[in-house]
Amino acid sequence: MDPQAVWITRAEPGASETAGRTAALGLRPLVLPLLETFGLAVDPADLQGDGSLAFTSANGVRAFARLSPRRSGPVYVVGPATAAAARSAGFGDIRPGEGDVGGLARRILADAPAGEVLHAAAREPAGDLSGLLVAAGLPARRVAVYAAREARLPALGLQEALAAPTVLVHSPRAARILARRLSEAGARPLVLGLSPACLEPLAWLDLAGRAAADSPLETDLMNLLASRR
Repeated sequence: MDPQAVWITRAEPGASETAGRTAALGLRPLVLPLLETFGLAVDPADLQGDGSLAFTSANGVRAFARLSPRRSGPVYVVGPATAAAARSAGFGDIRPGEGDVGGLARRILADAPAGEVLHAAAREPAGDLSGLLVAAGLPARRVAVYAAREARLPALGLQEALAAPTVLVHSPRAARILARRLSEAGARPLVLGLSPACLEPLAWLDLAGRAAADSPLETDLMNLLASRR
């Protein structure tokens, strides 16, 4: 077992970005995503509107940008990674939230933008942003522009990943798959999650340890990883 190995479970392209940050800490990243994302077919009319856009993931930004030429108006994003994806896609008026769905909802409600907020999201989003906005009296709707499915893992790659002493998990859905894989193999790594919700599916496992980042930001997860070296 390589004590410097870190299994990165998040989907691409984010996995490679996390791998670069992990390597910068002097650790050896093992990129083996548990999920893979794919774009969905969407009626172009569903993506039109004269209000604001909201994104809770970089994958949502990239999927929307492939489907629609719309780049005008305020664009609300959950955090720095999503903001970077929005800039790369050509959006101008980018307004970041606090790193999670609740914080993004508070930012949007504080601004009270005119028109309907369109949340371009995953088919199974981690949080109900549009529901929070509507409950607070702001018109909003969600359109699924991408989805995720469990990735097929190569046997040798999985064997190496399961031997890693540390695992990073970025979503509750990936954590559910990870829990099954660890249980089947009898593996007991230290699992570090982007948020407490990412660790909940692993609560029943006997692990070497588990900890969540101080906030759901990649920089905080990297700080947590550095502190556990």
